[in-house]
Amino acid sequence: MSSTHQEALTMIFPVSAGSEAALDDALATAGADAALGSMNFGKVDGLHFARFVVIPPAPGAGGTVQLFFLLDCDAPARTRLREIVRDGGAGLDAVLRWCDGYPAESERSAASRSDYLRRHIQPSAAVYVNTVGRTVKQIRAEATLRESVEGFLDRERDWSGKRPGEIRSAIQAFVAADGDLRWALLPAPQPSLSFRARRYLNLAFGIAIGMALVPVALVGAIPFAVQLRRLERSEPSPRVLPDDEHVRKLGEIEDLVSQNQFTAYGEIKPGRFRRYLAVGLLWAVNFGARHRFNHGNLAGVKTIHAARWVFLDGRKRMVFCSNYDGSLENYMDDFIDKVAWGLNAVFSNGAEYPRTNWLVRDGAKNELAFKSYIRAHQVPSPVWYSAYPNLTAINIENNAQVRAGLHGEMSEADAARWLRRL
Repeated sequence: MSSTHQEALTMIFPVSAGSEAALDDALATAGADAALGSMNFGKVDGLHFARFVVIPPAPGAGGTVQLFFLLDCDAPARTRLREIVRDGGAGLDAVLRWCDGYPAESERSAASRSDYLRRHIQPSAAVYVNTVGRTVKQIRAEATLRESVEGFLDRERDWSGKRPGEIRSAIQAFVAADGDLRWALLPAPQPSLSFRARRYLNLAFGIAIGMALVPVALVGAIPFAVQLRRLERSEPSPRVLPDDEHVRKLGEIEDLVSQNQFTAYGEIKPGRFRRYLAVGLLWAVNFGARHRFNHGNLAGVKTIHAARWVFLDGRKRMVFCSNYDGSLENYMDDFIDKVAWGLNAVFSNGAEYPRTNWLVRDGAKNELAFKSYIRAHQVPSPVWYSAYPNLTAINIENNAQVRAGLHGEMSEADAARWLRRL
């Protein structure tokens, strides 16, 4: 298993005018089997998640429907794009032919498709990865390891009366004797040295920028607070209710496996203050996700596999996407209970968000208003792929700890705790 890290690719394509219905039909066909159908995402090595999602136009005349193509993959992302073009060219043609500038049928080739995808890559404002460096291959292999060890314990003998250390030694011997499992006796690989070096340089740069901005923050704190409270009191905060048919369509593609997908969009509140505040806060979110919340825990929320925030239309709108475990209801409750302040800080810059108080208070704590807001701004992902749809983030972490417990010294108490993972 090679050492690597994950990358998030966002491609945004303008949909040709009048092609929206045809695009919807093409996406429905592709979404019927995203793993092994025309897209063949299941053949792409190192692809964690993929989705297509349609974002409606901004209000007003002349708006354009936009198609998002999102990938969460093991680096290098350019290799994953080549594999998608190689294995899913027919699927890409069926969908992207309805977007502006896609190569005509006579001009389509692996090179022209790849060039079209690369030209439409857009940066993310912030990206969260559950555990940096944990590859698709590692996740799948560690799930197989756990199943194999459990099978060994179930069929081999009666383990009553054996000390935890003895049982662990027997498991180690079983793994060492199996050529398909022997890799598990080695520690899991870490992200490459070059990646870690870049991360440390980014950390140092971020700290330096933060220190340099301290005097500015001190001088601007009072004007900032005054303007913030003025806007919080005066900005409209209407109670938005999702349409019943919209909720029904969303429900049709939810809770089919252990994981779910989520995509929502909205307008940034008017004015430079809100726009710059959203930019700054998402910079902080991205910095924290990269350096602090990079191993299975986003400020107390442990059910998210991957998430990203993307600005749209010159930072006038924002799109949020995530892959998470369990139901949407539990997902929202998890955030409200554990990190409502974070939701408020970021999402209160969006129009129609429940009214906040000093940026981090109230807002999401108005539970019914918040949940209605989420549903009203959510859009379905007609094409969604997960490389391990029935593994939760907690399952994946537990499997990794099973593997980690196979090497190194361990006391009887530690061995007993480790065995409880099985």
